[in-house]
Amino acid sequence: MDIKKIRTLEKIAVHILLIIIALCVLIPVIWIVLSSLQEGNSLFSSTLIPKKLTIKHYINLFKETDFPLWYWNTFRIAVANMCISVVITTLTAYVFSRYKFKGKKAALITVLVLQMFPSFLAMTAIFILLSKLNLLDTFTGLILVYSAGQVPYNSWLVKGYFDGIPKTLDEAARVDGAGHMTIFLKIILPLAKPIIVLVAITNFMGPWFDFIFPQLVLRSQNKRTLAMGIFDWIQKGANDNFTMFAAGAILVAVPITILYMFLQKHIVKGLSAGAVKG
Repeated sequence: MDIKKIRTLEKIAVHILLIIIALCVLIPVIWIVLSSLQEGNSLFSSTLIPKKLTIKHYINLFKETDFPLWYWNTFRIAVANMCISVVITTLTAYVFSRYKFKGKKAALITVLVLQMFPSFLAMTAIFILLSKLNLLDTFTGLILVYSAGQVPYNSWLVKGYFDGIPKTLDEAARVDGAGHMTIFLKIILPLAKPIIVLVAITNFMGPWFDFIFPQLVLRSQNKRTLAMGIFDWIQKGANDNFTMFAAGAILVAVPITILYMFLQKHIVKGLSAGAVKG
């Protein structure tokens, strides 16, 4: 068998594998979407596509539960964490990438070591610290936990990207009279857009799907996040209404899906560049 035929067979095998993977991903998603639109409370249907589609489960989700409140609480926390995390991460990475100071290497190693420990190990300390600061049952306390926890990993990731930006650009800007903040805002940040988008997306997703830390910090009914609210709803008997639960799952996934669709190019570029530069 010649090389041309071997390569053709390899391409066919790769395409078959990709099709199988795509089906494994898409079939559950399509099933959940159709289940959220079918009548009744069961996820199972006698036909592949339900005979009658309805949006009443989405309507009931807003009427019979506090889903809008959970959604709004989670959205506020996610957006605040995203903004604060991007500021802290980019500033920290810029300092480590561009400045020379005593203890820099030790600080970098410390940051690297810190990211190796799961955040769950610090749950008791976090609870006590927030209690002493009177930040339990507050969005501020939860946002501080999220923002601080992302610093080690994201700082290393962004620093790797910043290291790939030529320092000659900084020097040329200084010759023209630009200061450190001007260089950071006008030169570094525009060139680092892919990695910043990646950091923003990951820090938006963290609070959006997290259950452990909101459960630890928040106590009031009116401060519940999506994960907390849906979990409590299931415990109280929503497991008998799978179609409404499917509708809730679809609505939870909508913001993340939209963000990935519009920012996919920057996310992929940020992941690849941040991982190899520096």
